[in-house]
Amino acid sequence: MKAMLVGGLLLVGIGQAQAAEAVLSVTELLEYQNIAWIIWAAVLVFFMQAGFALLESGSVRAKNAVNVMMKNYTDMCIGGLCFYLLGFGLLMGNNDTGFFGSDHFMPTNLSNLEWAILFFQMMFAATAVTIASGAMAERVSFVGYAIAACVICLFIYPVFASWAWGGYFGGAGWLAERGFVDFAGSTVVHSIGGWLALAGIIVIGPRLGRFAPDGTPRLIAGHNMTLLALGGFILWFGWFGFNAGSTLSITGNIGLIALNTFMAAVSAVVCYTLICFSMKKAILLSDSINASLIGLVAITAGCATTTPLFAIIIGMVASGVYIISKQLLLKLQIDDVVSAVAVHGFGGVWGTLAAGLFYSGDLFNLSRLGVQAMGAGAGLVWGLGLGLLMYKLIDVTFGLKASRLHEQRGLDYTEHAELGYPEFQKQLFDAKGLSERHL
Repeated sequence: MKAMLVGGLLLVGIGQAQAAEAVLSVTELLEYQNIAWIIWAAVLVFFMQAGFALLESGSVRAKNAVNVMMKNYTDMCIGGLCFYLLGFGLLMGNNDTGFFGSDHFMPTNLSNLEWAILFFQMMFAATAVTIASGAMAERVSFVGYAIAACVICLFIYPVFASWAWGGYFGGAGWLAERGFVDFAGSTVVHSIGGWLALAGIIVIGPRLGRFAPDGTPRLIAGHNMTLLALGGFILWFGWFGFNAGSTLSITGNIGLIALNTFMAAVSAVVCYTLICFSMKKAILLSDSINASLIGLVAITAGCATTTPLFAIIIGMVASGVYIISKQLLLKLQIDDVVSAVAVHGFGGVWGTLAAGLFYSGDLFNLSRLGVQAMGAGAGLVWGLGLGLLMYKLIDVTFGLKASRLHEQRGLDYTEHAELGYPEFQKQLFDAKGLSERHL
């Protein structure tokens, strides 16, 4: 009996201790949920790399399919490493100057939440760098592109991002201090990526045969529309993590953000379809996908600070921005294989301005709109200016543009000694010559 009493008292004591421990763990539960949410959102953003790879690969000719996949696969690897070494510190480190962080380079001692934020921001950096891949496809040197990816994630992207998002460990960026609104990166990620893409295609020029001697554009069709469409779906899927994950908290308004994200994309596609129908033009799958993407780009800045009705308007206007900017670039004989500049560059500008126009509780505030325009303009000057300098230096040192012979043969063969479709292409090349170049 005595033994039973002692055992009962022990069980009661253990139960009380466990209850106390449970109370303590509840106070940490929200942080654990936030960490899980950030990691899950970052994984969705990581999966967007597959979307970019499929969309871009389907948009090029079969002879360059492997090359495009390689660029998307390796720029993520190069970018992730470079961002850890230097980029994270420049972006999120103590930012007393307002222009860049000064510590937390190659971090080794962060909290669980801080490790999650580093991982999340690393995925954003990879997204910014891969935007240029599709624009410059079919005529860019793999080594030159890889060097550019390194520079972008080491310096160009994180420094600009620090202006809007910096100072996590102290201080603040100069744009943030002025009230600049770019919740998930219409300018910080997409416009910067778009202007870097524009710089790259200006330096390397158009593909062979893209424009007639009188400047008339010639169609160079992609080899696989199914890959392109699947890539579009994957990008759209990942965008929910891109935007809603930027709350960095499970308690944020993630429902509204997800809905706004969806409504902007669908309204952009519907508007594009109506424009084509009214003008008696063909409704293209490629342009429909790009319309959804520019809708997603445009809502990214204001997804947390606007309403679904305005998200629809943002998406509808974005489709018009896409059509006009795409035609403008063609008139200037700028060869953008996947229309990355129109979608990400111009779409990011419109989205940044729209975030100021349709800010909930403070609609059409011209002062706020001015700050937004200043931020978008700073992104254009920074991204295009440094991009032109970087790509030109790479071109005169390592070489950026593939030779005419390599472009004609296809970069799969000349750069990688692999064929995307060997059953159909092997008769064009010597199989022994391919295998001799393998490790």
